[in-house]
Amino acid sequence: MVLDIWKSIKAKQFAPVYLVYGTEAYLINETKQLFLQHALTEEEIDFNFAQFDLEETPIETALEDVETLPFMGDRRLVFMQNPFFLTAEKTKSRIEHQVKRLEEYLSNPAPYSIVVLTAPYEKLDERKKITKELKRKAVLVEAKKLNDHELKAWIRERAAISHVQIDENAIDLLLELAGTNLMQLTSEIDKMALYADDEKKIDTLVVEKLVAKSLEQNIFTLVDYVLQRNIEGAITIYRDLLRQNEEPIKILSVIAGQIRMLYQVKELSRQGYSQQKIASALKVHPYRVKLAAAKTNTFQEKELLAIVKDLAEADYKIKTGQADKALTLELLLLKMR
Repeated sequence: MVLDIWKSIKAKQFAPVYLVYGTEAYLINETKQLFLQHALTEEEIDFNFAQFDLEETPIETALEDVETLPFMGDRRLVFMQNPFFLTAEKTKSRIEHQVKRLEEYLSNPAPYSIVVLTAPYEKLDERKKITKELKRKAVLVEAKKLNDHELKAWIRERAAISHVQIDENAIDLLLELAGTNLMQLTSEIDKMALYADDEKKIDTLVVEKLVAKSLEQNIFTLVDYVLQRNIEGAITIYRDLLRQNEEPIKILSVIAGQIRMLYQVKELSRQGYSQQKIASALKVHPYRVKLAAAKTNTFQEKELLAIVKDLAEADYKIKTGQADKALTLELLLLKMR
């Protein structure tokens, strides 16, 4: 798990080579920042840190730097970004890499260097020898979306960095209000930590006071009201969003996405898929699937499909200028009684 590797980095327990791969940009950037903070001092960074974009620089050139002895320090730190030769994805880069040179390095890495390859790709090409060698000889850091358990552990860890504790109920409420975007969660945790500096504790009262609902969360609540047949509540939120200058077409789009996901979760659950497999199939965070699964019994599949159809028709009428955008969506909500 990425948190365990972060602990090793903070304890200055380094491996010669790391492969950070996946599409969660926050985890990739956080990992790189931890290396910069703990592998080198500020004075050493000027002399012993290098960064290469492998879409612009051959791997053999980067490895020459890796094998250069550190100057005025104990180790070198080298980041290598975009190793496209690990994937089957097409690239515009015309750089040709001597990949065998990297294979040779993995067999005998420099004892004074830390190499961090960052591959921001959905998948690596497991058929390639270099991918197999890296997975066998490097420390792997998977920068993927965290599951429910990992996400809550990450929130506790992030709060601890700011020297505060966060209650389990506060964690649940934070996720409900702010969503699962790690950058947004970091901002909210840091803000609450400053507020709770004296108490050193974040509870639900602090979360309620300081964390603003995201657009998606407001619409999630709106959809929740629709599922409860509380249309008055849904329209109240809708009008509040209009007062905040949110575009009706954007609101409609997010509502459609929420309803569509409810239908997909309901259907895949009926087919026997686990919540983790549903999250993977829909490419959404497992926590969103967990919340959706708890709400899928209110409407039948045919009702959810009918709502999606009505939303699509409203979207068409608005975009073709056949209907007033704000009024059309309000009338559609009233229809859902």
